[in-house]
Amino acid sequence: MTMDKQPTYGNGKICYIEMAAEDIERSADFYKAVFGWKIRKRGDGATAFDDGVGEVSGAWVKGRTPTTTPGLLVYVMVDDIEETIAKVITNGGTIVQPVGEDAPEITARFSDPAGNVIGLYQNPK
Repeated sequence: MTMDKQPTYGNGKICYIEMAAEDIERSADFYKAVFGWKIRKRGDGATAFDDGVGEVSGAWVKGRTPTTTPGLLVYVMVDDIEETIAKVITNGGTIVQPVGEDAPEITARFSDPAGNVIGLYQNPK
């Protein structure tokens, strides 16, 4: 990762995610606009990302089926879930589970431009 802060290293830490994408540039633009992820080109030319706090990185890959039905479900922590939902919709995502279905937890789920279902989580204040 090329950020000021180095990620936490440790046994068992989730560190890298590969996400299916039909249009890698569109997916990269979506995640940058919604979550502020840093988008970069790896040495091999692949489009990669670093999450908003520099702890998890990953890349988009073609030729894989999007995760449209949750099995393993990744959640992204957000400061304001309603504001994030608005960004998801504005940038081409779809809400597939609204806030409230996992109450008392503050969560929602969305489908990204490739069809992957991802969760949103807001820490209770």
